[in-house]
Amino acid sequence: MADHNENFAPSAEHLKAQQPSGDGAAKPDQPPQPTETASVSSSSRDTKREASWPSVLFYIHLNILGVYGIFVLFSHTSLITCVFTSLLTLFGILGVTAGAHRLWAHRTYEATALLRFTLMIFQTLAGQGSIYDWVRMHRLHHEKFRTVDDPYYSDKDFMHAQVFANIRKLSPRQEKLLAAVDMSDLEADGIVMFQRRFYWAMYLVLFVLLPINAPLEYWGDTVQAAIFVAFSLRYLVVLNVAWLINSAHFVWGLDKNHKQSDSNMVFLVTKSYWPQYHYLLPFDYQSGEFGNYGSGCTTAFIRIFAAIGQATKLQTITTEAVKRGLTMAVDSGRPIVECLKQAGAEEMCNLKREHYLETERLH
Repeated sequence: MADHNENFAPSAEHLKAQQPSGDGAAKPDQPPQPTETASVSSSSRDTKREASWPSVLFYIHLNILGVYGIFVLFSHTSLITCVFTSLLTLFGILGVTAGAHRLWAHRTYEATALLRFTLMIFQTLAGQGSIYDWVRMHRLHHEKFRTVDDPYYSDKDFMHAQVFANIRKLSPRQEKLLAAVDMSDLEADGIVMFQRRFYWAMYLVLFVLLPINAPLEYWGDTVQAAIFVAFSLRYLVVLNVAWLINSAHFVWGLDKNHKQSDSNMVFLVTKSYWPQYHYLLPFDYQSGEFGNYGSGCTTAFIRIFAAIGQATKLQTITTEAVKRGLTMAVDSGRPIVECLKQAGAEEMCNLKREHYLETERLH
């Protein structure tokens, strides 16, 4: 124990310096003792996130205009504009969930050039920035999940993850981590890089001009309907649904540290461990963004395009593969995730090509 305590015990010279001098002579000035203040201050600066004031102001105005759009929706909007806005909203959400999230961020399936181009257009209709930038942030989110380095505050609470994370700049430390994220697969994708290069031109045409001009030009709807419903309200809905992808684990995920009955959310949503499963094995195409598994609009979308040959190599894991993976981890002492991935890969070799048409899934 003496060896372990040497770093905490004062040295003999230090004790001698602290003893009062017998002749009362003035002691020479002691050099300042090193403290942790400087390192703490440096670390604080390295992890501090400043507000992005353009984003803050934009978000405030978008909420005001979008909420007013709800009133316009029921008073000054034609049925065809409602249908048009709903379709654009659905396309934008699918562009983020089936495209940026499941296809490009996690490679849960492969897609033909036609489907990738379609999803690229859909993702542009979400107004979330380029696919490249969205995927890079999301991969860092998974890599640093539940740590202070997560750009989406997974170590804090829902409001931080849903709102504050999106209106604050990254810290210097997070900028360095973001630059180190491996993006070689997307850099080899010509469609992704095309969108990255021409994103703002596509954003202006597809996301801004199309929804505003179409109701005015083609079916003579009101200016209020075009601006406040087809643009502002749609943007507000798509924006918050897309942001939920990185914060949904606070809403639908069970937390072992809190009983479900402690929250009134028990009356609104069904909580489960499926969000945690996604962070454990993100390659499964059946993992829903909002607490579900094997169901939902995005999963159905992927299965439909798989049935017509546009989506292939859908990655998933069966109950039997999970059992074998857990047994393998117990027998070998290897990490559980590593064993589950190995068992899942072996099982995928035995699954039929049309396995997505069958009802067998994890339970």
